[in-house]
Amino acid sequence: MEFESDFARVPENAYCFLFCDDEIVIKEVDGGDKIPFVYELKTLNNKPTQGYYIGMVDGNRFYAAVGDKSSLKGFSFKKVRQVYGQIENSRYWLMLRAFHIISWMKLNRFCGCCGGSMKVFPNELAVQCVACERIVYPRISPAIIVAVIKDDKILLARSNRFPPGRYSVLAGFVEPGETLEDCVKRELKEEVGIGVTDIQYFGSQPWPFPDSLMVAFTARWSEGEISIDNNEIVDANWYSADNLPNLPGRDSIARRLIDWFVEHAKI
Repeated sequence: MEFESDFARVPENAYCFLFCDDEIVIKEVDGGDKIPFVYELKTLNNKPTQGYYIGMVDGNRFYAAVGDKSSLKGFSFKKVRQVYGQIENSRYWLMLRAFHIISWMKLNRFCGCCGGSMKVFPNELAVQCVACERIVYPRISPAIIVAVIKDDKILLARSNRFPPGRYSVLAGFVEPGETLEDCVKRELKEEVGIGVTDIQYFGSQPWPFPDSLMVAFTARWSEGEISIDNNEIVDANWYSADNLPNLPGRDSIARRLIDWFVEHAKI
């Protein structure tokens, strides 16, 4: 199926993830929010010009597009992460894929080598420079996230980027030449001054804020006292399952790690 289409040719019975910067267009109906159909957006005076095929859920096609907020009368706008729990899970994760792709395309309108214009590459999820023919694929930045356990407690930290009072497990981007396990050890040593052992793979999650693939691990504390870097981390401590602070939302793998700890602590 063609990835890029003139919006006028996108099937009217398909759904459309329509983004305005970091917000998604939602149609409020009785019983909750829903992703609008393409035919509902084609009635707009200033409708999108291009639609991008994202995938299928339950036999329904989904496209992504960029909209003009000023022309979207009768629709509401929500931050992308605020939609979690308001629409079906399978549609939420497909929406994150769409958001990643749209954000990547916005940042790759021009070639980083020669400055030429980029166009969608046929039959692949890529863009190509019309001048030097350089092909660029979506950027995916691998990052680790780890739940560290010491006795019956979990290590939670507060980043300077978090909302007030929010704590989570530690995370960081993988550097060139590192294995994922090396990254776990380095990030923990740099940010909180501890060593770990028994590093075990837990799971992964695409996280397009802006372009991460979060790879989650569990680990056991082995040495060191908590010593925060006072750069990215402003506080850290060990917490028991019955005394947890304000936690991340349930759409994140960070929360899945913490919930795993809580269940594990009950055994």
